[in-house]
Amino acid sequence: MKMTELTDFSNHIYDQISSVKRMLDLSVAELSPNKMKKLREELDSLDRLMEDTEHFVCQQKEQLKHLKLLDDAFRQNLEDLQHMKDNIPAHLPTKKVVPRYMRGRLTQDQLNVVVQSFNTAIKAKYKILHQPVKSLNNHSRKLHQRFKEQETKDTKGHYFIVEDDVRELAQMKVDKRFQGILNMLRHCQRFREVRGGGITRFLLL
Repeated sequence: MKMTELTDFSNHIYDQISSVKRMLDLSVAELSPNKMKKLREELDSLDRLMEDTEHFVCQQKEQLKHLKLLDDAFRQNLEDLQHMKDNIPAHLPTKKVVPRYMRGRLTQDQLNVVVQSFNTAIKAKYKILHQPVKSLNNHSRKLHQRFKEQETKDTKGHYFIVEDDVRELAQMKVDKRFQGILNMLRHCQRFREVRGGGITRFLLL
């Protein structure tokens, strides 16, 4: 409801109350049946207005709650962007070339598929982390909790994923070929590993 509409609505309620009050002020005198009927109609109309007002207040509370969730998500994204801005390195490291003996028969397309799976998993993971927990469904809430439990002081300020993220969020099969490609990507300084608690975390560089 716009401000002008809210003002008109408030004025209408005020007019109805004033009308009922004037009729009640006249109640010291005997009211005719027509005036009694009019009074009942005014009271019924006022009652409906009060119901509409209560409904409007409930709508505004829900909208305010929704806006609060959006504001929290916006602030979190803003903090993440500021962190990225404050931590951009002065120069980007030079990527190493993968030796032919390490690459074997793997093609560049096969390497890119794994890189894409990393990107997909990262995007899906941090989309969940950047949302308010209350807005998540049960499955996403469990993932959110798992992501938080995997964080350590070594991962602070870094985007990272684990093998389970690649399996679940990118639908990528983690097999020996995948492990071999990981070795090549690590050699090319695409990520570094942080181990702890029986989990290997892949920190993007």
